[in-house]
Amino acid sequence: MSEPADQRDQRPYFFFSYARRDFEAEDAFVDQFFNDLRDELGRAQPAARAEELAYRDTERLFVGDDWAQELARMLGRCRTLVALYSPAYFASLYCGKEWTAFRGRVRRHHEQHGEHVPALIPVLWEPVAPGELHEEVTKIQWAQPDMGEAYARHGLRALLRTDPSGEAYRTVVRVVAGRIKGAAERRLGELREFDLGAVRGYFPAPPPPTAPALEPSDSPGMVRLFIAAGRASEAAPENGAHHGPRPWDWAPYHPPTRPSLAARAQQVITAAGHTTTLEEIGVGLGAKLDQAREDSQVSVLLVDPWVAAGERYREALREYDDQNHPVTGVLVPSGDHDPVEGPTREALWTGVRGVFRRNWLRRSDPEHLFRVQVKRESFDRDLDIMVTVAQNKLMDDNFDWDDGDSFGFGPGGPDMPGLTIPFGPKPGPPGQRPDPFVRLTPDQAPGPVFPPVLPGQRRPRQDDGVPLNGDHGDDH
Repeated sequence: MSEPADQRDQRPYFFFSYARRDFEAEDAFVDQFFNDLRDELGRAQPAARAEELAYRDTERLFVGDDWAQELARMLGRCRTLVALYSPAYFASLYCGKEWTAFRGRVRRHHEQHGEHVPALIPVLWEPVAPGELHEEVTKIQWAQPDMGEAYARHGLRALLRTDPSGEAYRTVVRVVAGRIKGAAERRLGELREFDLGAVRGYFPAPPPPTAPALEPSDSPGMVRLFIAAGRASEAAPENGAHHGPRPWDWAPYHPPTRPSLAARAQQVITAAGHTTTLEEIGVGLGAKLDQAREDSQVSVLLVDPWVAAGERYREALREYDDQNHPVTGVLVPSGDHDPVEGPTREALWTGVRGVFRRNWLRRSDPEHLFRVQVKRESFDRDLDIMVTVAQNKLMDDNFDWDDGDSFGFGPGGPDMPGLTIPFGPKPGPPGQRPDPFVRLTPDQAPGPVFPPVLPGQRRPRQDDGVPLNGDHGDDH
């Protein structure tokens, strides 16, 4: 049933949530993104009036308005919320209240109707130190492959500063507008009559405790996922896996009991408290893995064995195999319908062995960074362990300054940010997903149960974090 015409403008397609500090520092850029996003959405919804497309406090609050009451009313009615992530955003009290109130509205709708509407839409305005993100924030994906690598690494503000009319920026605008339109059509339930001032926001985070310098950080890390997989038009006749038009649609474990492998991997990683990006394997893979390592990020390659030796991916995978990437893992699944014997099976895994000539010898190593023929039942655990081992090796890289030059810095070089190392699987009832991981040290091989850090072993210094633009007194 459609709403009366006089109420339609009270359900704008998106609520624009941003930090006042970002607006004051880069007001032209914040304005441009808001206007471009509204215009792009307007082209997709030509029947909508301008006031029905977007809500922004600077345009809709007037002298004499109760601003907190008006913000609460619109947070309860707008169809989606677009949140401009930045250090200033996560230092703002009222941004925290807006984000938390809308997140609660999404959860309430799910509890009442059994439907998850992805109506909270993050936009990375400026990179944020992982330690500045609340656990709730890390559960919501803020990047996807078609938004581009430059956006995922540097944020939208950087794209606007370098080329405000460029294709990289326009692509992000189109993707976000599409996300808004899709979520808005699913009709998130309204939230009426609440006091925004009484909402306890997830951020800003409380000041860090004055803990001993050697205590580990509880901040999450970034895990970069790279995928090589077939498309529906290329799938081998013997291959029973599901393929779609894009490589990240690949589902070797056969739907509907499982989502795509890329989606499942992202769920496993975010459930462990980390953030993640996803892109297709291609030319220049080695340089991207090196850059990720320098940025204190670990990487995982998800490889479809049916296309590993094919023309599209062969060169990139062989280049990876010829290089040294100590904080990168490789997972090659064995699908539910892959042959278990015979010449087809032999040809399949001979092709994989051909592109991973050096790493194939490591497939049974206790280091657990190269795993082939990974079955459905062990995928989650193998990925968890792989990320844990890679992050421990990265942590050792970042803090072991006495062994010579590292990433171009010599002894006494600058501190590198710490990463959260998940805690290893603890035994539980059959069928129950393991608890978070036991901490590993780089010289400890993973096994079914992981030993904790032993007394006297070196721990990294606590990350001091990145200075925030803004202060806790920021009113928005």
